[in-house]
Amino acid sequence: MAFEVTPLPYEPTALDPAISAETLSFHHGKHHKAYIDKTNAAIAGTDLENAALEDVIKSARGQNQGLFNNSAQSWNHGFYWHSLTPSSGEPSEELQSMIDSAFGSTEALETQLKERGVGHFSNGWVWLIERGGKLEIGETHDGDTFADQDANPLLVIDLWEHAYYLDHQNLRPKYLEEVVGGKLNWAFASENLNRGTTWKYPC
Repeated sequence: MAFEVTPLPYEPTALDPAISAETLSFHHGKHHKAYIDKTNAAIAGTDLENAALEDVIKSARGQNQGLFNNSAQSWNHGFYWHSLTPSSGEPSEELQSMIDSAFGSTEALETQLKERGVGHFSNGWVWLIERGGKLEIGETHDGDTFADQDANPLLVIDLWEHAYYLDHQNLRPKYLEEVVGGKLNWAFASENLNRGTTWKYPC
């Protein structure tokens, strides 16, 4: 079973001006595809050939860095596309209550997401996760992921330069301001919370 690039859940122009169609054409059509292609090539003819992507990641962690990087980045990107939406909407009542408990308000959470994203050194990801019934902001470097960790990821923001450089050059704060301020998919986050288990990559 070969993995496929997760289709975008919106039109390529839908995230303008935060993320342009040009950026998505490279990021989704080339970067994500390259990770998928390398993952498929690495597992072809092995015991992992028919495994779920989450199981590939778990098996490769600490054992096969190349496979881990490509499989984890494949998962992270699929999750990232769904973490974005043309119009953010509102968190569910349950999620809003947890946000208020952990951060004080949605606005305070958004401020912390932007601050953590700006302060993150080099490439990586900033996450909203649920662990032990409480919300946290998490960070992973390079291709690391929460897909196989003891936490339930709700949303993620890509901090690699290819996520924003064509639109905002080196201005990561501008990218984060526009994404966090109006493109985070709170319905997706609420679904992930209600699911109670980690989102599964659609094969």
